[in-house]
Amino acid sequence: MSNFNKEIIQEFRANEGKMGGFFEGMTLLLVHTTGAKSGQLRINPTAYIKDGENLVIAASKGGEDTHPDWYHNLVANPQVIVEVGTETFSALAEFTSEPERSNLHGKLSLQYPMFKEYEEKTERKIPVVKLVRK
Repeated sequence: MSNFNKEIIQEFRANEGKMGGFFEGMTLLLVHTTGAKSGQLRINPTAYIKDGENLVIAASKGGEDTHPDWYHNLVANPQVIVEVGTETFSALAEFTSEPERSNLHGKLSLQYPMFKEYEEKTERKIPVVKLVRK
Protein backbone atom coordinates (compact mmCIF):
# COMPACT_ATOMS: atom_id res chain seq x y z
CA MET A 1 0.00 0.00 0.00
CA SER A 2 1.34 3.43 -0.86
CA ASN A 3 2.20 5.91 1.87
CA PHE A 4 -0.41 8.23 0.34
CA ASN A 5 -3.17 5.64 0.86
CA LYS A 6 -1.90 4.83 4.38
CA GLU A 7 -2.18 8.50 5.34
CA ILE A 8 -5.69 8.78 3.90
CA ILE A 9 -6.80 5.62 5.72
CA GLN A 10 -5.35 6.88 9.01
CA GLU A 11 -7.07 10.27 8.64
CA PHE A 12 -10.35 8.58 7.63
CA ARG A 13 -10.34 6.35 10.71
CA ALA A 14 -9.16 9.08 13.10
CA ASN A 15 -11.93 11.45 11.99
CA GLU A 16 -14.86 9.04 11.56
CA GLY A 17 -14.66 9.23 7.78
CA LYS A 18 -14.40 13.01 7.52
CA MET A 19 -11.48 14.23 5.47
CA GLY A 20 -9.57 17.46 5.03
CA GLY A 21 -7.29 18.81 2.34
CA PHE A 22 -7.99 17.69 -1.23
CA PHE A 23 -10.73 15.32 0.00
CA GLU A 24 -12.55 17.84 2.20
CA GLY A 25 -16.29 17.69 1.60
CA MET A 26 -16.07 14.43 -0.36
CA THR A 27 -17.80 11.25 0.71
CA LEU A 28 -15.08 8.62 0.96
CA LEU A 29 -15.22 4.97 1.86
CA LEU A 30 -12.62 2.32 2.42
CA VAL A 31 -13.08 -0.85 0.41
CA HIS A 32 -11.32 -3.98 1.65
CA THR A 33 -10.59 -6.35 -1.23
CA THR A 34 -8.78 -9.65 -1.55
CA GLY A 35 -5.79 -9.48 -3.88
CA ALA A 36 -6.52 -11.18 -7.22
CA LYS A 37 -3.03 -12.70 -7.38
CA SER A 38 -1.73 -12.52 -3.81
CA GLY A 39 -4.90 -13.36 -1.89
CA GLN A 40 -3.84 -10.69 0.62
CA LEU A 41 -6.13 -8.08 2.15
CA ARG A 42 -5.97 -4.70 0.41
CA ILE A 43 -7.64 -1.48 1.55
CA ASN A 44 -8.32 1.40 -0.81
CA PRO A 45 -10.02 4.74 -0.23
CA THR A 46 -12.39 5.93 -2.93
CA ALA A 47 -15.11 8.52 -3.41
CA TYR A 48 -18.68 7.25 -3.61
CA ILE A 49 -22.28 8.27 -4.04
CA LYS A 50 -25.43 6.59 -2.80
CA ASP A 51 -27.90 4.95 -5.16
CA GLY A 52 -30.78 3.86 -2.98
CA GLU A 53 -29.31 1.41 -0.46
CA ASN A 54 -26.20 0.83 -2.59
CA LEU A 55 -22.92 2.69 -2.66
CA VAL A 56 -21.45 3.47 -6.08
CA ILE A 57 -17.77 3.77 -6.92
CA ALA A 58 -15.87 4.27 -10.17
CA ALA A 59 -12.60 2.59 -11.17
CA SER A 60 -11.30 5.86 -12.58
CA LYS A 61 -7.62 5.75 -11.55
CA GLY A 62 -7.50 9.49 -12.24
CA GLY A 63 -8.26 8.93 -15.92
CA GLU A 64 -5.28 6.64 -16.53
CA ASP A 65 -5.51 4.14 -19.39
CA THR A 66 -5.54 1.11 -17.08
CA HIS A 67 -7.94 0.01 -14.35
CA PRO A 68 -6.82 0.39 -10.74
CA ASP A 69 -5.55 -2.75 -9.02
CA TRP A 70 -8.52 -2.77 -6.65
CA TYR A 71 -10.87 -3.18 -9.63
CA HIS A 72 -9.07 -6.37 -10.71
CA ASN A 73 -9.35 -7.58 -7.11
CA LEU A 74 -13.14 -7.00 -7.21
CA VAL A 75 -13.48 -8.91 -10.47
CA ALA A 76 -11.62 -11.88 -8.99
CA ASN A 77 -13.21 -11.64 -5.52
CA PRO A 78 -16.42 -9.54 -5.41
CA GLN A 79 -17.00 -10.13 -1.67
CA VAL A 80 -15.74 -7.03 0.15
CA ILE A 81 -15.78 -5.21 3.45
CA VAL A 82 -16.73 -1.52 3.35
CA GLU A 83 -16.01 1.19 5.91
CA VAL A 84 -18.22 4.29 5.74
CA GLY A 85 -17.85 6.80 8.56
CA THR A 86 -17.76 4.62 11.69
CA GLU A 87 -19.73 1.74 10.13
CA THR A 88 -18.17 -1.43 8.72
CA PHE A 89 -20.18 -4.01 6.76
CA SER A 90 -19.94 -6.81 4.20
CA ALA A 91 -20.94 -6.11 0.62
CA LEU A 92 -20.96 -7.65 -2.81
CA ALA A 93 -19.47 -5.78 -5.76
CA GLU A 94 -21.85 -5.67 -8.73
CA PHE A 95 -20.48 -4.49 -12.06
CA THR A 96 -22.82 -2.22 -13.98
CA SER A 97 -23.47 -2.35 -17.72
CA GLU A 98 -25.07 0.15 -20.08
CA PRO A 99 -27.20 2.17 -19.73
CA GLU A 100 -26.93 1.94 -15.92
CA ARG A 101 -23.15 2.49 -16.03
CA SER A 102 -23.47 5.79 -17.89
CA ASN A 103 -26.38 6.90 -15.71
CA LEU A 104 -24.46 6.27 -12.48
CA HIS A 105 -21.26 7.76 -13.88
CA GLY A 106 -23.26 10.88 -14.75
CA LYS A 107 -24.50 11.10 -11.15
CA LEU A 108 -20.94 10.69 -9.87
CA SER A 109 -19.80 13.44 -12.25
CA LEU A 110 -22.52 15.80 -11.02
CA GLN A 111 -21.33 15.41 -7.45
CA TYR A 112 -17.63 15.24 -8.36
CA PRO A 113 -16.83 16.97 -11.69
CA MET A 114 -13.37 15.37 -11.73
CA PHE A 115 -15.02 12.06 -12.77
CA LYS A 116 -16.15 13.67 -16.02
CA GLU A 117 -12.60 14.91 -16.57
CA TYR A 118 -11.21 11.44 -15.89
CA GLU A 119 -13.52 9.89 -18.48
CA GLU A 120 -12.53 12.52 -21.07
CA LYS A 121 -8.85 11.85 -20.36
CA THR A 122 -8.90 8.15 -21.28
CA GLU A 123 -10.21 6.01 -24.11
CA ARG A 124 -11.27 3.20 -21.76
CA LYS A 125 -14.80 2.95 -20.38
CA ILE A 126 -14.39 3.61 -16.68
CA PRO A 127 -16.14 0.79 -14.80
CA VAL A 128 -18.81 1.77 -12.29
CA VAL A 129 -19.39 -0.65 -9.43
CA LYS A 130 -22.28 -0.92 -6.99
CA LEU A 131 -21.47 -2.12 -3.50
CA VAL A 132 -24.55 -4.02 -2.31
CA ARG A 133 -24.83 -4.56 1.43
CA LYS A 134 -25.17 -8.21 2.40
